[in-house]
Amino acid sequence: MFLQETIRPSADLRNHYNDISKLCKENREAVIITVNGRGDTVSLSYEDYKTMKARIELLEILAEAEDDVKNDRIAPISDTFNDLRKILQEG
Repeated sequence: MFLQETIRPSADLRNHYNDISKLCKENREAVIITVNGRGDTVSLSYEDYKTMKARIELLEILAEAEDDVKNDRIAPISDTFNDLRKILQEG
């Protein structure tokens, strides 16, 4: 999933919030808010934010797992699946 990006000045956040919200929710765009011509913040739909956050968390888990394998810190596969089930039930 690659979000389209739109750049808008910070004044638009105040003056055209509904337009920005529509871009984020309906068009699934990330809106980069600038201050003095430089990137300052990013606005996303809540759904896209949750998806992005979940993907980052998964990548972090995979990176940790790869490091464990490299350093011979491994456990039986049943333990791993039990841990994953627990994480998924909590989320």
